[in-house]
Amino acid sequence: MRWVRETPAHWDADKQRVLGDLAPELFGFGSPGVGDVLADEWWRVEDGDQVLGYGRLDDTWGDAEILVLVDPQRRRSGVGAFILERLEAEAAARHLNYIYNVVPDRHPDPEKVTGFLAAHGFTPNAVGELRKKVPAEGA
Repeated sequence: MRWVRETPAHWDADKQRVLGDLAPELFGFGSPGVGDVLADEWWRVEDGDQVLGYGRLDDTWGDAEILVLVDPQRRRSGVGAFILERLEAEAAARHLNYIYNVVPDRHPDPEKVTGFLAAHGFTPNAVGELRKKVPAEGA
């Protein structure tokens, strides 16, 4: 698998395919059209010429909100863990304190997402975030 930075990131058919049945609005993307520029920093995971998933990082004030998106056909194959490891490394290289995710209220399977993040060391806090301390770079 390859980790490829998208600079700048644009909405495209691969992102829509990877979202599957999930609406872009669920994640605060609005209703993007093909070619629309996306905010934040994005990377894609490729295997040959196939896109397997995406990672997004939005860092502010020493922490970063992350998003892990995996092609529905590749879920439970290690792609999500690969993305999460790379996002943690990106956060560590920036000397950030925490990475976090907020599972949207309208997400169709919040328990699965929460379980995935908890299995990777994320813990809930009082404001609804699942947070993880960023290890020191190289640790």
